[in-house]
This record gives sequence, C-alpha cells and structure tokens, in this order.
Amino acid sequence: MVFDLNKHVHRLLQQEPFFAALSRRIDKRPTEALPTAGVRVNENTQSYELLYNPNFFEGLTDEQRADVLKHEFYHLVFLHVTSRRPDGTNHKTWNVATDLAINSHLENLPDGCLEPGKGLFSEWDPNLSSEAYLNLLTKDPEKMKELEEQGGSGGDGDGEMSPQFDSHEGWEEGDMTSKEIAKERLKEFVKKASKEASQKGWGSVSSDCRKEIMDNIVSKVDWRKVLRYFVKTSQNANKRSSIKRINKRYPYIHPGRKTTRTAKIAISIDQSGSVDDGMLAAFFSELNKLSDIAEFTVIPFDDSVATNAIYTWKKGESRKWERVRYGGTNFDAPTEYVNEHKFDGHIILTDMCAPKPKRSLCQRMWMTTEYYANHPYFKTSERVIAITD
Repeated sequence: MVFDLNKHVHRLLQQEPFFAALSRRIDKRPTEALPTAGVRVNENTQSYELLYNPNFFEGLTDEQRADVLKHEFYHLVFLHVTSRRPDGTNHKTWNVATDLAINSHLENLPDGCLEPGKGLFSEWDPNLSSEAYLNLLTKDPEKMKELEEQGGSGGDGDGEMSPQFDSHEGWEEGDMTSKEIAKERLKEFVKKASKEASQKGWGSVSSDCRKEIMDNIVSKVDWRKVLRYFVKTSQNANKRSSIKRINKRYPYIHPGRKTTRTAKIAISIDQSGSVDDGMLAAFFSELNKLSDIAEFTVIPFDDSVATNAIYTWKKGESRKWERVRYGGTNFDAPTEYVNEHKFDGHIILTDMCAPKPKRSLCQRMWMTTEYYANHPYFKTSERVIAITD
C-alpha cells in the first residue's frame, strides 16, 4: 500500500501542538516527481502546499518522518520560501544556509543531512540564523564547491539522496500575485497555530524559535502588497458572453464567456477625538501611496458616519489630510454603511479604542499603529496590520 502522509500526521505530531495546528492548514500532496519532499506555492489555490514522495517517507522511522515535516514547516514559518532571501544572493547558497539554520533544531533527520557541528560543517556553531550561515558560506566558497561534488548543491530533485535532502524547487518561480496572496494566507495560518500553541504548549519549538516566529507574524505594512492581496481576494467576477472567446465545451458553436473582475473597496477613517492629528496625518500619507495603484471610497467617521464628507479617492490622486469629526468612536457606524452599500472589502484605519463591532458582510481588515496593534481594546480574528516606520 502506498504511504499516505495525511493518515499519519496526527500521530506523528501529537507531541507538537504548534506544528500540528500549522499542518492542519497546509495541503499535503503525494508525488513521485520529487525524490523526497518540499514546500511551494500552488498557483491554483494560491496557498503553500507540502509535496512528498510516499516511497521516501515509507523508508523513514516515525521520528525521522516527524522531523522532516518540521523541517518543511520551519521553511515556511521562517519565511525562507517567501521574502527573506537577501537581494542578490545566490539561491543555492541561500538554500544551504536555510537548511543549516533549521537543522540546528532537529535531532532525528535522515542520515547525511546538512548540520552545523557535523561533517563538512563540523567547525561551525549550531543555532545561528540563516543570514549568519549565509555570511559564513560567502566567506568560504570551497564549502559550496564540495557540496556540489557530493550532489548536495541545492535540492534540485535529481533522484539522488543528498545532504540537502528536501527540494527547494519553485521558490524562485510563479506568479507574483499568487505568491503574495499565499504569503498573506501563510501569516494567518502561523498566527492561528501560534495562538493554539500558546494554550496547549509549543512542543519542541525552542524559546529562540518561538520569538522569531512571533516576530514574523507581526505584520510590517507594505501597503502595495497588502492592498494587492486584499483587492484580489475581494474581487467579484462579472461574466458575459463574448464571440471573441472560444467556448470550451461547444467551440465555434456557442460564444465563450469573458470574465472581468473589479473590487469596490471602502476605507473608513476614524476621526474621533482619541485619534490625534499625527496619526491622522500618517493615515493620509499611506493612502496617498495606495492611490497609486487603486481607487477606493473614503468614509470618515467617529460615533457616526460623516455622510456629507464621503468621497471617491481616484487612482493617482493626491490629497492632504483633513479632520471632519471629533466625537467618540463607534465601529458599528461604518460597518453598517459598508454593509448597506454592498462593498467588496472594508479597511478601517483607527486606534481601535472602542468596543468590537457587529459582523461585516464583506472581508474587513484593520490598520493601526504598532502600539495599538499590540494593545487592542478588543480581540478579533480579522487581520490587523500595524503601520510601522
């Protein structure tokens, strides 16, 4: 019988609450196209997935299987697959550096894997960062040459077992939009897994790893990437017939279908007395950056919506910050307005100093300062983005 990893994951990770929680959110797909295992973006689902070779897993002990799973998940939570690689760095050298950093925390990997303090890297200390190992590799290029001679030059899936046992194929490939969406989803998965681990325990995850994981899930705002992701996942499809499209089911008999996607985005700006002028100016500064790539509706509010001050911020338009309200804060007011006017997505810029609002009929995201993101008045499972310098 072919080894089915999905049937064994719970047993393998029953002592690892963090990795078990993360594993539930990562698709696992068998394939013989890889000799071992690897993580990458699935452009159809726009999420990260784990690919594994059933024959490879069949030949491992349970302890080795668990550590291989943790190795792949560490690549995800440490952002090795997304945005961490320094610009201009050779990807094969970076791949080796990431494996050295991860394997410092694993004791039951298959024989011959890259490990600091052993074999070719016997003189190197364990538990350093990927960047630290990258620096050491850059200063000692003979290490990479020797690895290539051993067949461990980057996990290229050549069918041979090598010191770098997993595949890093696909890290440099793929549609950028899909990768950004997958990255944002991954952050949410890690955040939820961390929350579960805080209640049930972190298993073998060391305190240093735990700190790095928590630092990584605190969102540092890149407004272009966040908006691209938010707009993409807020889009509604508008389908119509078109003779210029070939009907896949009845070619040249019936017209095809043309699909256009648009997003109606609302941005509510908290102008209550608790939001000072400096924070309001910062909000408008970032909105000027957003307007370079999207059009959105601005909804000023405090304890009610300033309906006479609502306007459309057109793409490419620049505006100065302004205050039109000074009252209290009621998040139900902008939520009701957005629900009634059938927006596709809702971003609220605020200090979050008010009770939790009613349910939004479209996806809702909160943007605030780093302080208020770490000291919210209410708890929410919705995305909260901290505006940092």
